[in-house]
Amino acid sequence: MLKNILIPIDEACKRVIFSLGQATLLAMKGLGGIFIPPFHVKLTLREIDNFGSGSLFLVDLIALFTGMVMALQTIYGLSYYGAEMYVGSVVSLSLVRELGPVLTSIMVGARVGSGIAAEIGSMQVTEQIDAMRALGASPIKKLVTPKILAGMITLPLLTVTADIVGIFGGMIISLFELEIHRTFYINSVLSTVQMTDFVSGIGKTVFFGFLIAVIGCYFGLKTTGGTTGVGRSTTITVVTTSILILISDFFLTKLFLVVF
Repeated sequence: MLKNILIPIDEACKRVIFSLGQATLLAMKGLGGIFIPPFHVKLTLREIDNFGSGSLFLVDLIALFTGMVMALQTIYGLSYYGAEMYVGSVVSLSLVRELGPVLTSIMVGARVGSGIAAEIGSMQVTEQIDAMRALGASPIKKLVTPKILAGMITLPLLTVTADIVGIFGGMIISLFELEIHRTFYINSVLSTVQMTDFVSGIGKTVFFGFLIAVIGCYFGLKTTGGTTGVGRSTTITVVTTSILILISDFFLTKLFLVVF
């Protein structure tokens, strides 16, 4: 009885450790390709456009309503202490340090990460990647490296726009609910958010962008089983990306609190 329970657990642990090792090797090769010629600038610019332009509206829309909801909840909570005037400080600090980076990364991970897995997975099941190797081209250089570089560049920029739009959403609620003048709100934001808060939030997204690209590429390259396998790869990419972003956010937050 105990044997029947322990053997599946042992096999699952082995699969997880093996997959982690493979993903780590893929990440190291992809990062190394950034510094080794030839440099595929056009492919990188195309991936930056895929990461950024397609995600900008969704990210900012989510940030706007997140800021508005944060402001409403903050006003409600602070009203017990007569401290509603500090709503700008609470909303801005929450968005810049945590909500902005995490929500932006999860949204981009769901949209772009699944797209990466579907794209590379389709190439894998149709043997296009094998043909690429046969022609002497490196799939890592042409497929993985541009996506990693694009994620590390684009996600911080998207997070900056999300922070600004989210803080603006909080200001709208403050204007209508508390009739706080916009100058007072902006001054409270500027006096609360320090450069270390901004750097810690943006610093996380560099790692999150790297994580999204690597996970999407890894599960895309591991795709088997035709179109069914492609769908399975996109699903597990979204789930894995979301979980790892939340887990790594905790450790990165601890790290930045120690550093700063």
